[in-house]
Amino acid sequence: MIQSVSANRCCRFAFHGNRYSVPYLYASQKLTLKADPQRLDIFHNQKLIATHVRSYDRGQNIANPDHHKELVGQKKRARDQTLLLRFLNLSPQAEFYCRKLQEKRLNVPHHIQKIVALSEVYSADQITHAIDDAITFEAFGCEYIANILIQRANVPMTPSALHLTRRQDLLDLEIPDPDMDIYESQDNHKQLL
Repeated sequence: MIQSVSANRCCRFAFHGNRYSVPYLYASQKLTLKADPQRLDIFHNQKLIATHVRSYDRGQNIANPDHHKELVGQKKRARDQTLLLRFLNLSPQAEFYCRKLQEKRLNVPHHIQKIVALSEVYSADQITHAIDDAITFEAFGCEYIANILIQRANVPMTPSALHLTRRQDLLDLEIPDPDMDIYESQDNHKQLL
């Protein structure tokens, strides 16, 4: 059986009550389906783009994970790029910090994501100063930026005048010696038992 089918925007086409996936590049396209009793071959302009084992059940959603693998990778790269742009807008020194981060660390997107998340808690000036200090200390990583921000948030107490104790200001207390007879009588009582 050969028939024309249309893939929807979710990269699926319907055939005999089931939905089958196609590669994401062919979403919303007209396709040619060649069906035999065991399998379905899907073509676009005479080019084979997908093959599925035919299912005679109804209401099945049959997908090949490879059809969406590249799309998922593109979404991740786009998300990382958006985070990088947000990071670069945090400080004039952010680009230099990012280059040093790439030299020193393995999972750079993780560190960038954490620093951008810190920018939602702390002000832009605080983040800028923290990045500047981290460059000065050659401390490249999200944990260093977080530590600098936390240390700056903990404002030390302002020192007050030092008060020295004078001898005449001390209280003269006389404490009587403790009465140990109570314990001795209990020890004697235990020995008798």
